Amino acid sequence: MEGKTGIIEKVKSAIGTAKEYWHVPPKGKYISYKEIAALSGAGFGVNWAMLLASTIGLSAGNFLVGASIGLRPMDLQIMLTVANLIGIPIGIFRSWYYDNHHIPGGKFLPFIRRTGLPIVLISMIFVWLPYEYFSYNTKAVVVWFMYFLLSQFLCFYNESYTYFQQIISPDAQERANVMSISQVIYSLAPTISNLFIPMIAGWTWGLNNIWTYRVIYPVFTVIGFVVSSIFFRRVKERLILPKKKLEPVRMLDAIREVAKNKYYWIIQSAAWVVFLESGYGVILGWSFVYGYGGEYQSYLGVANTVIGNAALWSMLLAPLAIKVMGKRNLLITANSINIAVLIVLYFTYENLILICVIWYFNTFINTFWNIVQHQISADMRDYHQWKTGVRVDGLFGPLGMIGTVIGFFTGMVYPAIYEKMGLLDDYNVLYDDTIRNNLFEVLILCSALGALLNLIPFCFYDLTENKHRAYVGVLKIRAMFENYSLGALEDDELADTMEIIHEAKNHFGKEKIKADKNASKAEKKQIKESNLAIERADIIMQDLNKFSGEAGIARLARARVDYANGMMYFYENADEEMKTARKLPKSTETEKEIRSDAIKNARTKKESASLIKKYGIDNITVPDETVKVELQNRETNGFAESMQVRKELKAYLKAVSIYERTVKPYTDAKNLIEQAENYTHYEELEERYYSVVRSK
Repeated sequence: MEGKTGIIEKVKSAIGTAKEYWHVPPKGKYISYKEIAALSGAGFGVNWAMLLASTIGLSAGNFLVGASIGLRPMDLQIMLTVANLIGIPIGIFRSWYYDNHHIPGGKFLPFIRRTGLPIVLISMIFVWLPYEYFSYNTKAVVVWFMYFLLSQFLCFYNESYTYFQQIISPDAQERANVMSISQVIYSLAPTISNLFIPMIAGWTWGLNNIWTYRVIYPVFTVIGFVVSSIFFRRVKERLILPKKKLEPVRMLDAIREVAKNKYYWIIQSAAWVVFLESGYGVILGWSFVYGYGGEYQSYLGVANTVIGNAALWSMLLAPLAIKVMGKRNLLITANSINIAVLIVLYFTYENLILICVIWYFNTFINTFWNIVQHQISADMRDYHQWKTGVRVDGLFGPLGMIGTVIGFFTGMVYPAIYEKMGLLDDYNVLYDDTIRNNLFEVLILCSALGALLNLIPFCFYDLTENKHRAYVGVLKIRAMFENYSLGALEDDELADTMEIIHEAKNHFGKEKIKADKNASKAEKKQIKESNLAIERADIIMQDLNKFSGEAGIARLARARVDYANGMMYFYENADEEMKTARKLPKSTETEKEIRSDAIKNARTKKESASLIKKYGIDNITVPDETVKVELQNRETNGFAESMQVRKELKAYLKAVSIYERTVKPYTDAKNLIEQAENYTHYEELEERYYSVVRSK
């Protein structure tokens, strides 16, 4: 009876908490429970809205395009390569547009809200085209064109949805918690579809028959689109930025900075080899559809439902696993286990029950990977903003095109293997146990190798959760000072940021404590939290005190000289300055910082001098800002006018880039002096903070 009473009390407490934070988030957090519910509903809708579109792919493992329509593996890969090649400039434009559009409603949400309907319509038209009456070449051309058209909308939708999840909260742990909760709820969508679609298909036409995609899938897709449209109007984006109008970001300038981001290259290098790890993915579906003469095909839905349940436990455990292990260690552990699982699969793939058991465990492990990779991508963007002072999201994309080019070659690997092993345009050869089993063995070995190669880059990833928390704290501090200078600082922002500063001041300069082995669990936890706060304090106070240290004083002194030189000063001795900078001592951390600053300063002067030599000092003039304002506010009717605005804006931004790089030594100096001036107002801000606290 006592236990029952305890459960009732817990339920009442949970309901009370939900009511309390339904409209207002808990203290120190950003997202209310109502928005978490909306995010969950949106995720449910996305899963079904994209269901039919997700069945359309140019690969041999695709039941619709491969088995149903009957296109050869290598032909499919060539079609995919051509589509990706043509898509490169479109992808570059898309990346630029994310960071430069002025569509009301947010940075990514407008694209989610506007591209869903075209995706649903195009995918439905795709499956209802009369492929039965087309010649092979006609089928290939029509499939390619429809796929290419669909992929343009899908890229906007999928990228926007991914980026949006990364900026729903600036707090990494809250972001992980919220995404875990919402994923648990909206995972009901694939649970339902994975159960019923293969089951209905097994009773009717089969998964390798196009009528399944014409009749069954569209029902789920339309419902999903309606649900996602409703709930995406109830969620928000959250970026830590000063309250001023964002300037356009020129693509080449952004790429220069992105290329210096070491974490970006770690993530990208892992992505370049992930294609190899995915090879085994066809084994489950093909085993049910083609194994045992196809008699177990109708049970694939049941298997998918049971296996999909494994992801639920990963979603529930992910926040705790991230908190205990950290994202890097969790990624490495998950991939290491995945390699072991693939080795076991190699020896058991002929047993359908064992395949399902292994797939269940593999799904459990891989779900951690899928959750964490989005989290580290978000952390990497916050790090970039801390490092460079510029927020970039979409413009990470153009450098990612390197992976697309690499994919032109790596993408040929599995189609070549399929055809070498006897799989051409007749997928019925997979009913042959010998052909199917030989193919499975090769796919598993390649996947295990891919998992190993995918693991290696993350051994060099050292952006911890605590570092990220400190970087976000610094971004808040910088925004606070800048908003204060703009007269746009709100009391809540001030209070939140001052608490970060006060915690850092309380822990700065302290030595980390090693917990005694006899200490209690609570004491060990307190010591751990204190040590983490000490680590954060170093990063935060380094930014707060950056103008009072030896390196900061040297930086300010140099800035005052550059500022006095004026905007269009010709640094004809920039090469000599670079040589002098490189000869500076670098024995201590302070000396390294002074030397690094001097080299960076000399580099901007060299570029300024080279631009003046190239264009002539009289031809580099201040761009007319009214041109930008007119372009930003110009109303357009249709795509052609929109592209004309982009062309004119591109020319304007090029002129701006030339001018800004020429005067960069001056503007860097001016910004540094202004920032130093902003930081002198700390005491005024602290006094205002105490006034706000007292008033409450």
